[in-house]
Amino acid sequence: MVIQEPGRTIVRDGDGYFLRHDETERFRDLGGNFRSERRGGEFYSVYDRPGGVQVVTVTDEYGQLRRRFRRYPDGREVVLIENYYGGQPRSFDEQVVELPPPRLDIPQERYIVDTGVADERTIYETLTAPPVAPLPRRYTLDEVRYSPAVRAYTRSVDINTINFDTGSWAVSPGQVQQLATVAQAINQAVQRNPAEVFLIEGHTDAVGSDVDNLSLSDRRAQSVATILTRDFNVPPENLTSQGYGSQYPKVQTQGASRENRRVTVRRITDLLAQQQQQLQQSDQQQPQQPQPQPQ
Repeated sequence: MVIQEPGRTIVRDGDGYFLRHDETERFRDLGGNFRSERRGGEFYSVYDRPGGVQVVTVTDEYGQLRRRFRRYPDGREVVLIENYYGGQPRSFDEQVVELPPPRLDIPQERYIVDTGVADERTIYETLTAPPVAPLPRRYTLDEVRYSPAVRAYTRSVDINTINFDTGSWAVSPGQVQQLATVAQAINQAVQRNPAEVFLIEGHTDAVGSDVDNLSLSDRRAQSVATILTRDFNVPPENLTSQGYGSQYPKVQTQGASRENRRVTVRRITDLLAQQQQQLQQSDQQQPQQPQPQPQ
């Protein structure tokens, strides 16, 4: 079964559902100069950033992300996300990677950090930390998105200071500033390494249908990603998002739960098979800015 919504496709595969969204919608929502063209079986969408930098998102004819890269005025290109597997298209189940749980050598409260209690330094440390244990290989973005066992190898930040109303993905104007510390940490990380990638995850409580919750959670994630760029100048190309509905509750309850209606951020750079070494090296040849320190 396939359910089409504007900008989103929800697919039933086996006993569950998964969601794919339009990878260019967030860039269009930001305004500015955005354009797309078809080249053979692919679509190239270009978003112009200040200083002559272009963000290029390549999708297939079905809207699925192939790759995203940054192009500088001198023609250099830096790959941020490489999501092309090769061969025949894979089903959802074929993209789910099973791994043993990582062994944690840090306390649970440093593995999953709550913005409501963590200080700026802890949030910065969490969003720049390497995986908590070695991984056997790197993965496509879709493998990361659809594999909780892979994501478990990274630390995460729960933005529990944003309170979503039931059925809503809106962040009220009074709550926008609650994202400032997370935005500062991401911006500092990107200044250190312009190829960083952060996954913004949306979640719901268990009230409602699986399909509605998937769509709602994805909109929550995209809403927060848009605010991080619009209000705090986080480069949009360094963010990607995904909704998970009610699959990963913070509090085990089938009832309404504000704690489960949340957004989570994690650094996935080291999980992705995205960066060709020579492109990384050319990017590092830019003039280096002094490394910012957490405030």
